[in-house]
Amino acid sequence: MKLTDIKKDFKENKIIYLMLSPIILYFIIFNYIPMLGLLMAFQDYNFAGGIFDSKFVGFKHFIDFFNSIHFFRVIRNTFLLSAYDMLFGFPAPIIFALLLNEVKNKYFKKTVQTVSYMPFFISMVVVAGIIVDFTKTNGVISQIVSLFGGEKTNWLAKPEYFRTIFVSSNIWQSLGFNSIIYLAALAGVDQELYQAANLDGASRWKQMWHITLPGISSTIITLLILRAGSLLSVGSEKILLLYTPLTYETADVISTFVYRKGLQEFKYDFATAVGLFNSVINLVLIIFANKLSKKFSETSLF
Repeated sequence: MKLTDIKKDFKENKIIYLMLSPIILYFIIFNYIPMLGLLMAFQDYNFAGGIFDSKFVGFKHFIDFFNSIHFFRVIRNTFLLSAYDMLFGFPAPIIFALLLNEVKNKYFKKTVQTVSYMPFFISMVVVAGIIVDFTKTNGVISQIVSLFGGEKTNWLAKPEYFRTIFVSSNIWQSLGFNSIIYLAALAGVDQELYQAANLDGASRWKQMWHITLPGISSTIITLLILRAGSLLSVGSEKILLLYTPLTYETADVISTFVYRKGLQEFKYDFATAVGLFNSVINLVLIIFANKLSKKFSETSLF
């Protein structure tokens, strides 16, 4: 595009560009300028000297992280928590949307939708408090287990149960809200296809398998690519509220490790290096997932 074309386009759509400018400024200020901080990953960062006066040490912090006794633990925990969340959490809203799509009573359907959306809007602190209360020794879960002859225990303090609690609570929180995208995609499926299938005697199951799922396949693939790109990105907020040193073995992930190193031990350079390593791996994963999608289907992000 020539410079004259750009000027002409800007002149014709100046109101649109003016409306867009706050968003552009937001991303520049809060997303691009802070990327200068990545320099700390290659420095022996001195708080007094700042980024530009700190000693350059190359890949020292990356090597220290790879040689750390925590390396395999945080990588394993991050991958497993994210993989379990993808394995069980990704199909859940799809199945829920498909089931809701089959409900014909609009009042019942809207009630179920409203109830399923509610957990998403509950504060993370409140959700963590509910989980702690439900899983403590005298909590609801222990009470139910004891009715069947089991032993009362603090489930959240058991490392072997942390992943189950974390993933299942994530599904409960996000099930209804994540299904909105699939319900919107289902609304766009051509209804004439269902009418033709009815005339041919196709059952509800066959209609779902041969019409509904192919109709929303592009949406599913796009969201799957995005999910695959964040396979090593498990948020720290919920885990910080739930884990203890007793459960570090299965609960400590890259984001919580970065939090402890950066904000508690003030090792900003080391924490930045770990965070940069995580981001690079996620970038590689999303490119790989996109290539696979482009190879086996017609849907891709780029």
